[in-house]
Amino acid sequence: MALHDTLRQVTDRVIQRSADSRARYLQRLDAQKGQSPRRGALGCGNLAHGFAGCAADDKAALAGNRKSNIAIVSAYNDMLSAHQPFERFPAIIKKAAHEAGVVAQFAGGVPAMCDGVTQGRDGMELSLFSRDVIAQATAIALSHDMFDAALYLGICDKIVPGLLIGALSFGHLPAIFVPGGPMPSGLSNPEKARIRQLYAEGKATRDDLLEAESKSYHSPGTCTFYGTANSNQMLMEIMGLHLPGSSFINPNTELRDALTVAATQRAAQLTEQAGNYTPIGRLVDERSIVNAIVGLLATGGSTNHTLHLVAIARAAGIHIDWQDFSDLSGAVPLLARVYPNGVSDVNHFHAAGGLQFLISSLLDAGLLHGDVATVVDGTEQGSGLDAYRHEAWLKDGKAAWRPGTATSADTSILRPASDPFDPSGGIRLLTGNAGRAIIKVSAVKPQHRVVEAPAIVFESQDEMLAAFKRGELERDFIAVVRFQGPAANGMPELHKLTPPLGVLQDKGFKVALVTDGRMSGASGKVPAAIHLTPEALKGGSLARIQTGDVVRLDGEAGTLDILVDAAEFAARPAATPDLSANTWGTGRNLFGAMRAHVTGAEDGAHSFGEDFA
Repeated sequence: MALHDTLRQVTDRVIQRSADSRARYLQRLDAQKGQSPRRGALGCGNLAHGFAGCAADDKAALAGNRKSNIAIVSAYNDMLSAHQPFERFPAIIKKAAHEAGVVAQFAGGVPAMCDGVTQGRDGMELSLFSRDVIAQATAIALSHDMFDAALYLGICDKIVPGLLIGALSFGHLPAIFVPGGPMPSGLSNPEKARIRQLYAEGKATRDDLLEAESKSYHSPGTCTFYGTANSNQMLMEIMGLHLPGSSFINPNTELRDALTVAATQRAAQLTEQAGNYTPIGRLVDERSIVNAIVGLLATGGSTNHTLHLVAIARAAGIHIDWQDFSDLSGAVPLLARVYPNGVSDVNHFHAAGGLQFLISSLLDAGLLHGDVATVVDGTEQGSGLDAYRHEAWLKDGKAAWRPGTATSADTSILRPASDPFDPSGGIRLLTGNAGRAIIKVSAVKPQHRVVEAPAIVFESQDEMLAAFKRGELERDFIAVVRFQGPAANGMPELHKLTPPLGVLQDKGFKVALVTDGRMSGASGKVPAAIHLTPEALKGGSLARIQTGDVVRLDGEAGTLDILVDAAEFAARPAATPDLSANTWGTGRNLFGAMRAHVTGAEDGAHSFGEDFA
């Protein structure tokens, strides 16, 4: 199928924009590779330290450079349900590595925090910056020059983007990302949302709410709604960094373990010693980044990736912006309805045909670059993204692949490109005199996508919640929650605002949210203009808006305007926030340098410096 014109035009634009930076990145990649394996250049004392803890056979193999050495970089901890299954993975990987004739060492762990636990708490102000810490921790894990390839074990919000940014800084190493899978389905998402809303109205007790939440998040594995964690898994697969069909297999199952074994075996085949050298820095190119954006739009994925994909691309010397997302959104149809964009969860999505059906449909419509390099090129599945038309299954106790379904098993969850839920993608750019922002329209019903109403200005989500509890918000309004950007307080997610806004919308009021903070992949049914840039602290329009100003948010036209005389608005002094409470407690005092040096939202909200690739 010929490529769609918009896909080709955006890709060409990204290639031209990135020509110099991508060339520099690839030159650095080749220079970093240097002598291979790099441990061959280590002094005897350095090398002895590197394998002192190994068994005798592994010591001999690494000393003589006879075998490849695979790094394991893991986000395991047993407080996060999504990462708890990784406890077992290193032993599985080391055994599989020996059987494949190579060595595997646990190179290092990276932190993994949960936005679900820190919602509305001080710790949420560390959440976005944890991505950069994870990238740095990945670099530290790989800094010993001991490895020939790497396996990255991660699932959730900032963790996979951080791991990938770190992996791209060691872009000369082959790499495979190894998922843990979603937990089995629990309490239905609509019922969970209903109980949350009742609690916000004072009609359900805390015990009722905790019981509902515990039935929703009930076992090891990723949360089953389509937030950032599961968007991460989709992205790794559509970028060719997972094994095909591996994203949504439940943890602690025979197939899940077999896929972990297969990932180890495949990583062993990608090293230079194996004669099939495939560095991740060349796999992640302009086409695979555009494919990632397409996947995000077609599935109605997490708005966090309008930050993360920008930073990931920059780590590979590639420059993308929100206009690229917006232009692609006009051409890429919405093919999936997974909560919060629908009622079903990712297990239902997978059962309906999952990523294999979605990738096949997009390829057949000319909406993906099929000729990209992937971690399985040259295997029995084929090359390029055609290999990802295949689903994983268990054959004689081992992972095997077969063609995925050609038809959706449930068209209320998953549809072909010829019959989409919406002809355009789930994420749109808003522009106007308020600045530039992102909205996730796939979660918002069409009748709620345009709101024109007076603003009510708040400088924290707690301020707005207090006003709601006092009964002061029973009217049409647009909540402006400002000084929530990365430089102000780390850009926390504002999910505590979703239930009260949902209550007001259900009562018939026209309501919306405008903020320089985040709402992420769990953005709800109320229209929310998020990631507004420039942020209020950096001269953005939000610093001058006043309660009573009429604001128009038009999710259909893609506009966001403050309907105030331009001269009057420009003459207003900018509000000066008191951020003293955001600089101490829960470790926030350790992140002052990141707040001081972070880039704007459309530049990825990263703290690495201008030319970190």
